Amino acid sequence: MKVLRFLKPLTLGISLAALAGALQAATINLSYNGAPDAEKNAVHLFATNLKRLTEEKTGGEVTIKLYPNSMLGEEQERMEQVINTPSLNIASFGGISPLFPEIFVSSIPFLFDGFDTARAFFDEGEYWQAARKAFHEKTGAHLMTVVEEGGFLAFTNNKRPIRTPDDFKGLRFRAMDRSQVALYEAFGASGTPIPWTEVYLALRTGVADGQMNPPMYIILGSLHEVQQYMTLANIQYSDQFLVANDGLLNNLSAQHRTALEEAAAEANAINRTAVQNQVESRIQFLADNGVEVYRPTAEDLRKFKEIGQPSYLEWLEEQSIDKKWIDMALRDAETLR
Repeated sequence: MKVLRFLKPLTLGISLAALAGALQAATINLSYNGAPDAEKNAVHLFATNLKRLTEEKTGGEVTIKLYPNSMLGEEQERMEQVINTPSLNIASFGGISPLFPEIFVSSIPFLFDGFDTARAFFDEGEYWQAARKAFHEKTGAHLMTVVEEGGFLAFTNNKRPIRTPDDFKGLRFRAMDRSQVALYEAFGASGTPIPWTEVYLALRTGVADGQMNPPMYIILGSLHEVQQYMTLANIQYSDQFLVANDGLLNNLSAQHRTALEEAAAEANAINRTAVQNQVESRIQFLADNGVEVYRPTAEDLRKFKEIGQPSYLEWLEEQSIDKKWIDMALRDAETLR
């Protein structure tokens, strides 16, 4: 009996120590689109660096488990998961916009004149700081980082070269979300929202004639196999958003939360360098593989902007998005240029 009485508190002590250790350690699920290929998929590059850096900074006490290729569901499902369970998710506009339509404002056509302006907009701008706060108030989740994923968007199709807005007329385009549908319609084309996982088949079977993505995604999805023409209109900045569950962040120790936030910023800095350095080589890859590449002149771009931007701004107001968001974004883009 004496031995038993001795073992009982000893066992309890071990259990408490194990529990304390478990509270200090954590495995976080991270879900996202695209293949687990860091060379072709900048989102996976970000995810692998976020995992590596977080584990290094916490000495392995916080680990990240990666779920690429929409393994945990399409955009809407993954957003539900990250809001309701302690996890991370890299979401596109298709995932964020049903919960926070004000995100569409950051995708105004021709808002940025290059990488530096786009990065400053999200790093320093008034709009983005207000958007992060409002998103948290609406959803309870956090917009941690804007993940640069491929540069600027280009148009592709398999019918004819697009050199002016008139060349869009009659074409059918795959859209990522409602904002892209509105943009295509402004140019005289039609748009249909199609999940990323179904884009290749839609283009191959003629459900859509074309689509809009940065060269990285065109290569990642092998879309050059079913698309003949590409126009480097640089119409919108290509980004996704690292979303964190509120309970996850609040239950991490202050040290671990800081480590995760620092890892996210450092992983995105790596992405920015990698993306910018590979833009031209990716364009050349597409040209070498049979895609006819057109680089619009300044006059061409002016025509696209004159039609695309006002129509898009009108569409934003039709969505009952408060004009203050639009004014903030336009002001940020101008002052940070």
